[in-house]
This record gives sequence, C-alpha cells and structure tokens, in this order.
Amino acid sequence: MHGEARPEDSRFASADMAVSKDLVYSDAALEAVQRLVAIAEETGMSMPTLALAWVLRRGEVASAITGASRPEQVHANAAASGVQLSDDVLAAVDQALGDVPVTKPTLATSALPGVKHR
Repeated sequence: MHGEARPEDSRFASADMAVSKDLVYSDAALEAVQRLVAIAEETGMSMPTLALAWVLRRGEVASAITGASRPEQVHANAAASGVQLSDDVLAAVDQALGDVPVTKPTLATSALPGVKHR
C-alpha cells in the first residue's frame, strides 16, 4: 500500500529488483495503483485479476508473462484469462492511470542504446 514500508521478505524489497524499482516505483505510480484498487473493488475483482485482464485484452499483446509463488495465484491468473472488461471499466482504468504507465520503449539501467541484447 502507498505510504507503507515494503515487507522485508517480499521480492520487491530485494536488491535484485533495483532496476525494476527505478522504472516503476514512484509516488505517481503508487497513487495510480490506489485508484485502480478502488476500480477492482467496485467490480468485485482482485487487483491481479483486473491487471491481467487489462493486459490480455490488448491486441498488441501476444501473451502475458505471469508469475506465481502459490497455487492460488496460478488459479487466479488462469481465471483472469476469461474476464471481459466492460467499456466503462476500461475507461475508468484509463482515467486512473492517466500518464503514469510507460508508453514508449524505455531502456533498463544496464542497457545501452543501439546494442541488441540477446
């Protein structure tokens, strides 16, 4: 939650996540997430279900790479594949996100422009 310390045993608290934190962890992103939490609650979905359903409905996305550390997360991920988001929910998500998402190619900290990483 916004304003709360990350649990010490979470993956996001790990030093290995430093590159990802630099790309996505900001006050603006956390505020957008809180707006999305409200939308998920209003629709009766969990945040992971809303997020995965949103990603999967995008035509430019061939597949979503998901992770799970518990069996119930695997089941929730699979269930999200059948969720159809209404136009009203999609509009609410777009409004909640505003200009927070990364909308253009963004190099990771360790990547060099013009270098093809394989």
